[in-house]
Amino acid sequence: MTSRSLSDKDKPIGVIGAGNFGSVIANLLALRRKVLLYARDKNVVAHILAKKENRGYKMHDGITPTHDLSMIAEQCDVIFPIVPSAHFRSMMKELSPHLHPYHLLIHGTKGFDVILPKGETIESIAELNRSMVKTMSEVIKEESVVARVGCLAGPNLARELAEGHPAATVIASHFDEVITAGKRLLRNDHFQVYGNNDLVGVELAGVLKNVIAIAAGALSGMGYGENAKGLLISRGMVEMVYLGRALGGNTKAFLGIAGIGDLATTCNSYLSRNFNVGYRLAQGENLNDITASMDEIAEGVNTVQIAKKCADYYKVRAPITLALYQVLFEDLTVKKALEYLMRYPLNVDIDFLAE
Repeated sequence: MTSRSLSDKDKPIGVIGAGNFGSVIANLLALRRKVLLYARDKNVVAHILAKKENRGYKMHDGITPTHDLSMIAEQCDVIFPIVPSAHFRSMMKELSPHLHPYHLLIHGTKGFDVILPKGETIESIAELNRSMVKTMSEVIKEESVVARVGCLAGPNLARELAEGHPAATVIASHFDEVITAGKRLLRNDHFQVYGNNDLVGVELAGVLKNVIAIAAGALSGMGYGENAKGLLISRGMVEMVYLGRALGGNTKAFLGIAGIGDLATTCNSYLSRNFNVGYRLAQGENLNDITASMDEIAEGVNTVQIAKKCADYYKVRAPITLALYQVLFEDLTVKKALEYLMRYPLNVDIDFLAE
């Protein structure tokens, strides 16, 4: 074993991103190892140092906050980047000069990165294909020399994890050693960790479920019952599978914890930012006001745009995504969108398993 071995217990674990989820994951990791927690805002670093608290979470004594990305790369062989997708590539560009092939990165970001032709914006472009839409593992590999990449996905509401409620997650990677490391570092009596080798499928499941979560929040905000929600979730899963397969995922990834497990959780919880966006839209609030009032990004809003334009390109039937796109970015009301979805004609219940 070299000094760079994953079994070197003297090395801290790095977490990049001091939002709700990043803070909670840092606390879970600190039960096993020392942790360096990167915050972009120096004031957040100072606050954690002074108060041992962040965003209402008591921070473990084994966590050291820092504003220095090079310090994370120098001292940590295993790093968990957990930052919004809109900032993920710029973060990787800043981190990349300090990374080496021995580093192992497991991200926890459920969003897409979009590469657009010069002069185009996400609003102006009509369609998107897979070469233009990147998962966070693909961004890591494009921007750095790191090969051993994984993702953390599943029904992981930060508040419940912080309170020690039973939960589970998935570490997905093409490398078994990444999965093994993730299990060893995160698993405890209340938090089960599973492995999956379909990295892209698990990433896609975690991203696309945010679209359905917004729809579920809107449905609840309109006062619809549990029968309607069951219909929405089941049809949403079918939509996720079809679009996910068009983008390169495997059906099995959508039927596991990172797919249906995460979908069921976020479609039924006011702790979900995406659910809350939909709920507040149904209550008559403006999208700009909703997003401005949130302390963290609801990834599903941007994902709706991307997923709709991918569905158009690949000719995938995605009525929920289309209806939400019209609500968020055109002038369709939530009431009319939900009425349309409840009447949407389908001749077959579940058909993707037979293909």
